[in-house]
Amino acid sequence: MEPKVINQTLSKAAQSGRWKYGQHACFCQKQGSGNNWAYGYSVHGPRHEESIMNLIQKQVEKCDSLSGFFIIMSMAGGTGSGLGAFVTQNLQDQYPNSLKMNQIIWPYGTGEVIVQNYNSILTLSHLYRSSDALLVHENDAIHKICVKRMNIKQISFSNINQVLAHQLGSIFQPTYSAEGSFHCRRNPLGDLMEDLVPHPEFKMLGVRNIPQMSENSLAYSTFTWAGLLKHLRQMLISNAKMEEGINWQVRPPLSGLPALGKMSFNKELHFNTSIANLVILRGKDAQSADLAGFKDPALYTSWLEPDNAFNVWKTQRAFNKYEKSAALVSNSQFLVKPLDVIVGKAWNMFASKAYIHQYTKFGIEEEDFLDSFTLLEQVITSYYNL
Repeated sequence: MEPKVINQTLSKAAQSGRWKYGQHACFCQKQGSGNNWAYGYSVHGPRHEESIMNLIQKQVEKCDSLSGFFIIMSMAGGTGSGLGAFVTQNLQDQYPNSLKMNQIIWPYGTGEVIVQNYNSILTLSHLYRSSDALLVHENDAIHKICVKRMNIKQISFSNINQVLAHQLGSIFQPTYSAEGSFHCRRNPLGDLMEDLVPHPEFKMLGVRNIPQMSENSLAYSTFTWAGLLKHLRQMLISNAKMEEGINWQVRPPLSGLPALGKMSFNKELHFNTSIANLVILRGKDAQSADLAGFKDPALYTSWLEPDNAFNVWKTQRAFNKYEKSAALVSNSQFLVKPLDVIVGKAWNMFASKAYIHQYTKFGIEEEDFLDSFTLLEQVITSYYNL
């Protein structure tokens, strides 16, 4: 279970001088899971449950007030997905009153792991039962940001992680708790879920950031809140992951008319209907930014008023290298198509019984797959019918 990666992470953190992990706050083993979700979940999980949960309990006991857990994991392989799902389930059992958010890395559409679609549906279905919210980052989208916005020619894991870290930092760095307040938000994890997850059937969250660009481009760029928010709103309703390639033809439905997005899965979902949105503004004159465009009732499902569906967090403090920047965390239809694709690919393999024996020998039966398909089909249908 990734001793090399964990040791590198500990070493890098120590060398930076800005962060150090506790000497006894990590757990790794030499044996991995062979890209098999069942092995991570049914073998590594039970075998190491006590050691892992004891480590977590020691960290929990150091907290004055535990607001929740933020679990970072991938879906394509065996350890992050299988063991990650097992640990999340244990956290739900042992800390039922604490919030749990899983940040999951969505695999490349043409990934190297042949069973990544199996691993993904098993992960998602289990997390849907034990987690309060799933913050999804798509590898393909992050990769495109590195190419198109950062102008990186040879993309490394480090480049991808920098974009991910920027996006997470743009959400969880301190913001003021209320308009005109100088007190920072004490529980951003709880506030995030309160603002964005009004119903347990809908817990998929995505994040978009603006601006995102290389330092060379930044030197020749100026930004206004009006310009940034106009682009960010269009990114939301057209389901664009970055500024480049926004479809400006997409418009919210007029009152009384069906949304453009209500069509078969085989066609592009044009209009991206939201359940809830949170905009986070960081930088100069953030208090003066006009956010009326995000309060349009046409952006949201009919069963939530915009006053309940839209929230904003602000701080005058600039983030990273940008004088003004905005992040949008959205609970919307953004994942309907990618989820439908993964479920479809997994079902095609399952129908021909491909690789099923690799899972059944570690205790994951065909009924477990069928349960996963059923749950995720329901999730797709629920989001599609917003």
